[in-house]
Amino acid sequence: MNMILKTEDLHVSYGGIRALRGVNINIPQGEIVAILGANGAGKTTLLRTISGLVKSEQGKVIYLDNNITKAPVEKIVKNGILHVPEGRQIFEDLSVFENLKIGAFSTEKKEMKFQNLDSDVQKLVIQRLKQLSIKDNPTVILNKQEAFMQNLSFVYRLFPVLKERKSQIATTLSGGEMQMLAIGRALMGSPKLLILDEPSLGLAPLIIKSIFETITMLKEQGLSILIVEQNALQTLKIADYAYVLQIGKVVKEGKAKDLIKDHSLIEAYLG
Repeated sequence: MNMILKTEDLHVSYGGIRALRGVNINIPQGEIVAILGANGAGKTTLLRTISGLVKSEQGKVIYLDNNITKAPVEKIVKNGILHVPEGRQIFEDLSVFENLKIGAFSTEKKEMKFQNLDSDVQKLVIQRLKQLSIKDNPTVILNKQEAFMQNLSFVYRLFPVLKERKSQIATTLSGGEMQMLAIGRALMGSPKLLILDEPSLGLAPLIIKSIFETITMLKEQGLSILIVEQNALQTLKIADYAYVLQIGKVVKEGKAKDLIKDHSLIEAYLG
C-alpha cells in the first residue's frame, strides 16, 4: 500500500513539556486517517508538526517519499499539504469569493502578483502568511487561471451556499458556513493531503452530518485526509484507520471498523 505520508519517532516539546513522544503514523493514499484522544493528548501538535508550523526535536515527517521535517511552511503548502486549523481562521472582513481566491495562492520563486486584488487584500494576505510562519517577504502568485476556475467550480458544487453568498462578507456567515468556507479555501489550493482539525467543533448536528458527508465525498474523489475530531464515534464511521493518542503517545491503533466496536477503548480514551 502506497503511503502519502508517514511520521517516524516524532518528538516535540513546549517549554520543557513533552507534547509528542515518539509518534509513528502512516497515511495511505486515498484514505481517511483519524487521530483521536482527549484534550491535551497532542493531536493538534501532531497536525501542526506535519504542516511545518511546529518543528520536531527528533524524528521525521516523510511525504511522498521525501523528508519534509525541516521544510518551510510555504514549501509544504506548495507541495500539496493543506491544513484547515481548529477555529477556521478565515478572513472575516473579506467576501466569500475573496477568501476562496486567497486559498488559490501558492508560493514560488517569482515576482509577487496579486491579480485583481486591491492593496488592502494584499496586506491581509501577507499578514496571514506571516501568521503561518512564512517568510516576511513571501513571493506569491495565483495558480493558473484554468486550475483556479476548475477548483472554484468544484468548491461551489460541494458547497452551493458559498456560491449563493460569494459576495457576502465572511463574518456574516453562520458557523457551519464558515467551516465550509475554511474547507473550500483549502481545496482551492489543490491539496494532495487535506488536514482537518476539529471540523465539527461548535456546529449544530445537521451541519455536522453535512460536513462528515462532505469529507466522505472528498475521499471518494481520491483525496487523502488526516482528521482530528472530538466526535470520535462519527469519525470512526467514516475513517479507514485511526490512532489514539494519550499524553503524546500512540496507545492504540487499528482499522476504524474494529476500533468502533471496542467499547473499553471508547470509555478509557475517548469518553
